[in-house]
Amino acid sequence: MRQTGEGERRVLREKTLFIMVTALLAAAFVLSVCVGKYPIALEDIAGLISGGEVAEMTRRVFFNLRLPRTLMALMAGLALGMAGNVYQTIFKNPLAAPDVIGVANGANLGAACAIVLLGGGTAVIAAAAFLGGMLAVGLVMLLVRVTNNHSTATYVLAGIVLSSLSQALIMILKFFADPEKELAAMEFWAMGSFGNVTAAKLLTVLPFFCLGMAGLILFRRQIELLSLNEDEARMLGLRLKPVRMLVLAASTLTVASIISVTGLIVFIGLIAPHIARLALGRNGFITSALSALTGAVVLLLADCLARTLYSAELPISILTTFIGVPFLVYFMCHKKEGRL
Repeated sequence: MRQTGEGERRVLREKTLFIMVTALLAAAFVLSVCVGKYPIALEDIAGLISGGEVAEMTRRVFFNLRLPRTLMALMAGLALGMAGNVYQTIFKNPLAAPDVIGVANGANLGAACAIVLLGGGTAVIAAAAFLGGMLAVGLVMLLVRVTNNHSTATYVLAGIVLSSLSQALIMILKFFADPEKELAAMEFWAMGSFGNVTAAKLLTVLPFFCLGMAGLILFRRQIELLSLNEDEARMLGLRLKPVRMLVLAASTLTVASIISVTGLIVFIGLIAPHIARLALGRNGFITSALSALTGAVVLLLADCLARTLYSAELPISILTTFIGVPFLVYFMCHKKEGRL
C-alpha cells in the first residue's frame, strides 16, 4: 500500500510538472510572437487568427518574420533538449551534448567552408552546415566500424577525433579568411542566431526535424535499454550495433537540421536534460520529453531577450548560458534524494 501511494504521488507530481512546463511554454511562445523591434499586441494576434482587420505591416511582420522565428526557436529547443538527453543516456555521460560525436563541429566546418570558399550565401551556408554535420557523424560511424569496436567509449573517442580535425580545418580557414567579412561571418554563425530565419528556411528543415524526432520517439524503449549495461541490454533482446547507429542517426538528423539554420546553440543540449532529470528525479523517455519542453522554454525566452536587451541583436548562445545556469543551480540546491 505504501509503494502504491508513493507511486500515485509520483505520477501526480509528474503530471503537475508537465502541466506547469507546458503552460510556461505556451506563455513563452506568445511572448516571443509579441516582442521585438516592431511589437505586436495580443489584439492584433487575435485579429490575425480570426481573420479580422489588422494593419498590413503587422500582418507581414507576423507571418514573414515573427511567427517563423518563434516556430524555429520552439523546434530548436525541442530538438536540442531531447537529443541532449538521448546522448547523455546512450553514452552514460552527464557531460554528453549534441557535439559529443562531432555533429556541431562538422556543421561549423561546413558553414565555414561555405563562407570562405563558396561566397557565403545564406542558403549555401545552411546546406553546407547540414551536410557537414551529417558527414561528420557518418565518418564517426565509419571509424567505429573500421576499429571493429562498437562500445560507447569508441563512439566518443571517434567523435573527439573528428571534432579535433574539424577544429583544425576551421582554424586554417580562419587564417586565410578576409578578417573584415568572412572571419566576422564565421564567428557570428558559430554564436548562433534566429535573426535570419524565414518561412522558406523553416519549411526546408521541417521534414528533417520531423523525421529525426519521430525516430527518437519510435525508438524510446530501445534508448532506455541502451542506458543499461551492454550485456544486460543483449539479454533483453536488444541488437546493440544497429539500434545505436539508428538512434545516433535520428539524433544527428534532428540536431543538424536545426543548427544548419540557426548556427551553433549546443548549450541547450547540455543544460535542459539536467534540469529535467533533477526535476523528475529519474531518467527515461519521460525525461527526454521534459528535456525537450525545457529546452524550448529556455530558447524562446532567450530569443526574446536577444531582441530587446540591446539595440543590436545579441547572439543567442550568450543568453542561453545566462538563463540556463541559474535554473540548474536552483535545482541542484533544492534536490534531495532524487526529489525537489
